[in-house]
Amino acid sequence: MTKPNSQTTALSYFNWAFIVTAAGLVLGAWIGWQSTGTLGGTATVFFICTVLAVLEISLSFDNAIVNANKLKDMTPVWQQRFLTWGILIAVFGMRIVFPLLIVVIAANIGPIEAVVLAAARPEEYARIMNEAHLPIAAFGGTFLMMVGLTYFFDHEKDIHWIAWLERRMSRFATIKGIEIAFVLALILGFSTLLEGEEAVVFVHSCVYGLLTFLVVEVVGGLLDASQQTMSAAAKGGFGAFLYLEVLDASFSFDGVIGAFALTQNLFIIAIGLGIGAMYVRSMTVMLVEKGTLSEYRYLEHGAFYAILILSVVMYFQTLMHIPEVITGLGGAALIGLSLWSSIRHNRREEEGVEDDARGRRRVEA
Repeated sequence: MTKPNSQTTALSYFNWAFIVTAAGLVLGAWIGWQSTGTLGGTATVFFICTVLAVLEISLSFDNAIVNANKLKDMTPVWQQRFLTWGILIAVFGMRIVFPLLIVVIAANIGPIEAVVLAAARPEEYARIMNEAHLPIAAFGGTFLMMVGLTYFFDHEKDIHWIAWLERRMSRFATIKGIEIAFVLALILGFSTLLEGEEAVVFVHSCVYGLLTFLVVEVVGGLLDASQQTMSAAAKGGFGAFLYLEVLDASFSFDGVIGAFALTQNLFIIAIGLGIGAMYVRSMTVMLVEKGTLSEYRYLEHGAFYAILILSVVMYFQTLMHIPEVITGLGGAALIGLSLWSSIRHNRREEEGVEDDARGRRRVEA
């Protein structure tokens, strides 16, 4: 990433996102015209692409903040790889390959057949995707819950937003494996609310989500331990890159599944969510380069609370349908509150400095 000069504006970080938005909406309109042959049908597809992009941004704003927190400690080489390779994985891997892979596994068909199914029989494709929602929500919810709890169960954490809660969590962090025990207890509790095969699938998927988080942590730890023998380009790079990609995938689960409520066309979904993913990447770069996380001290807390709420919502989605708009608004509200608290804190600090300066002037006088 190149360092911005003093004239860099917030909007300049979104240049590529604007370009992708224009190209994506034009492509969406073309698909609408080709599939319907009417202006009304074209306008409908155009509108769906726009709504999907907004949905992705609202669901993933907290993802951008967490990405920025990890990205600022990566080497410039790996930062650039995340912002180039990472966006390809996010758009093509999670928005196109991932839904196809689910259908390939669930329907026991080949990749080509899955593409044909998505194009020729979108209703059947959507049905298979919806049936796979339980294991996806269980896996993603468990991974995200571990991400959130690991942030708060940290005995070195000394900045607290909701102090009465976070101080206790920080103290309990000295108990080894407490976050894993908490998640396992929650998994067992939710599994009792499901019956038969669904309960088995839920527990297995949760365990896979937990194992994936631990594997990513182990890989990162091994790379940190061998840092002295690694090349400069690789130091602190691959482990963080792997962590962010799995994190991106977990955030994407909710949006990809929820998108099928608006349209059953895989290609329209890929366009809409892909546009949203570009804005998430742009926000990540802006947060890192402008030092927004250090300027607003509670913003990161709000993002991790939003992650915890999202993980619990994904668990509840295995029991009932929860509209994605509620999930997105809930996360946005928490981040908004943390931003407001940060601004209030900054103002109090400025007022304190001014009061001290006035006091010194009176003493000197």
